[in-house]
Amino acid sequence: MHEDDGGPTWRPLKRARAHELVMEAIEEQIMAGALRVGDPLPPERELAARLQVSRAGVREAVRVLEGDGVLRSRTGAGAEAGTFVDALPREALTRLLRLHVALTNFAVEDVIEARLLLEASSAVNAADRAGEAAVEAMRDALERMEVDGVSQEAFNDADTDFHLALAEAGGNELAASLTAAIRGALRTPILRAIRRSDDWPTVSAELRRQHRELFDAIRAGEGVRAGELAAEHIRYSQTALPDPGPDAATTGVPATD
Repeated sequence: MHEDDGGPTWRPLKRARAHELVMEAIEEQIMAGALRVGDPLPPERELAARLQVSRAGVREAVRVLEGDGVLRSRTGAGAEAGTFVDALPREALTRLLRLHVALTNFAVEDVIEARLLLEASSAVNAADRAGEAAVEAMRDALERMEVDGVSQEAFNDADTDFHLALAEAGGNELAASLTAAIRGALRTPILRAIRRSDDWPTVSAELRRQHRELFDAIRAGEGVRAGELAAEHIRYSQTALPDPGPDAATTGVPATD
């Protein structure tokens, strides 16, 4: 693919920290639509010459973008070998979002509001769109939460799985990825909060009831009610669970179930 036939336009770079600038140049071509999934990058030597940076800078940029799931490299010879633009796997996107949520000192109110918007919307949509696989995933998580004598850690894991299954049931992949990132970042602080609870049996019983009621509303196709129940559940857990304490794995993130 050549520049004169609508392909990517590679211009020399003028600043330091070459690998970061190479990354910006590649990302710019992707955002402009000049590079799409499956398109090859120029060979390392050629790209370095076009951008007027070292081959080491190009190599490092490719390594970082491969780690992020944006590029993939194939060894060998011929048309199948080289470095190509890749579709960012959803798992990679969720991982990056989860780390950003965990490391950023978001205001408690912002996290709660984001969860309310995402999960209430997912619950409304799930009432119309939930397939059997998503329903079974939610049911399985509920049953694990309702096992007699379930440990706090197992309860927390099942709780997480329920919310992820609910997000999946909503049928919006971006909303599901965002929910997975937020809930994944909250997993450790929620468990710490559970362990600090003065009346966990009462709180857990109420959480089980709320999950079951929400599940039933989704199965009954009651979208508006499901959305309201999801919002009420998040508000309740935010007030019922104590602060996870200064040793929580995230900073500034509330322990909302």
